[in-house]
Amino acid sequence: MKVLYFSDTFLPKTDGVAVSIKNFSELLSLRGHEFTICAPRYGEGDFERMGDNIQVIRFRSGYLPSYPDIKVVLPSPGKIKKIIEDFKPDIIHIHTPGLLGVYAVNAAERFGIPTVGTYHTLMAEQEMYVSFYRLFKLDKLFFKINKFKKKMNIDDLDKYVKFDNFNLRKKIILKICNDLYNRCDVVVSPSHLIKKQLAEYGITRPVTVVSNGMDLKRFTGKVKSLDNSAPKLLHVGRISYEKNCDVILNAFKLIHDIFPKATLTIIGEGPAIPSLQRQAEHLELQDSIIFKGFVPNAELHNIYPQYDLFLTASTMETQGLVVLESIACGLPAVGVDSFALPELIQEGRNGYIAPPFDVKKLAELSIRLLNDPEKYKEFSKNSIEIASGHEMSKCVDAMEEMYRKLIEATKGKEKKGTLLDIFFDFVNH
Repeated sequence: MKVLYFSDTFLPKTDGVAVSIKNFSELLSLRGHEFTICAPRYGEGDFERMGDNIQVIRFRSGYLPSYPDIKVVLPSPGKIKKIIEDFKPDIIHIHTPGLLGVYAVNAAERFGIPTVGTYHTLMAEQEMYVSFYRLFKLDKLFFKINKFKKKMNIDDLDKYVKFDNFNLRKKIILKICNDLYNRCDVVVSPSHLIKKQLAEYGITRPVTVVSNGMDLKRFTGKVKSLDNSAPKLLHVGRISYEKNCDVILNAFKLIHDIFPKATLTIIGEGPAIPSLQRQAEHLELQDSIIFKGFVPNAELHNIYPQYDLFLTASTMETQGLVVLESIACGLPAVGVDSFALPELIQEGRNGYIAPPFDVKKLAELSIRLLNDPEKYKEFSKNSIEIASGHEMSKCVDAMEEMYRKLIEATKGKEKKGTLLDIFFDFVNH
């Protein structure tokens, strides 16, 4: 099979989408399948191949002012047309509902190519990046002012947010995403809980569940025992506003009151780092909260086992790759009751689930677990067992089978040309 991937985020930028694309394309290419990956151009660190059967084609892009890591790919219909004509894909697979995803679905319809769309990211939960105060960088201005005016605190920024907190914005983003995914032949959900959510969102296309998977040969856990004299807490991931790391810091303040030698390590980079560092100072925890910045995924399997408990307050996970990695390494976890998290952090089995944004409950549940070494050991064992159901090879089998069935079912798919296609053909010749 020849598979053409489109994603508005990819390596060298590391996130869950990029890791998933890398894993599936590499393992499927070892089975003889060929891949072309269309992704943004980042500059330093870009590459054009990942082995003999995987080529990467980069597209010119700008960036979103409120989040420079988010690339906005410029229209290149002529380039996409040439890629399709040269590569002759059997299937097109979009991984993001950004502009590259839109270009891909348009091209797939035009050429009659079966299309898969993976719902990696709940874009409607990231609507803050198109909010007035972040697009115009008022949040950064706030923190510059705050350096000189110590009496201001994080709550003052919320006053700006209230003037720009319209549900209409979220509804518009949801409508755009739904329209795109409903043009795909099959939608892939990384978890069963998100499959149910997509039906509620209004996705009408067939949805199949394929986990992003985990290399359990690398992320291999041993049952852990707890020394609660100085517990080491961990959060890993993209440090952006929708991950709600501020909730983690506030909860850690309460945990630290009970365990004065406890530490919290934040691994990752993103636009929320400056505000979190400032928050740590306000909480007088700058000596107990460690911001390690970016750590390559290739090193994470050695890092997780050094910690005792994984914390997350994210309310937008379609699966939560870092949660899966952490439990595979034997860590119990405490998270929130939102989207896919309860599928990996199972209440009373390998961790606890608090209501979203409930700082006190998140802290209370963490303290309960850290005070119970026997329960902790049981949860560690169960974490490894839960992660075992996400072995990467099984997920690759499922994706390969889904591709085969879709190609067979869509033979002779109708092509849908438009006047816009004719115009772009004209200007690109």
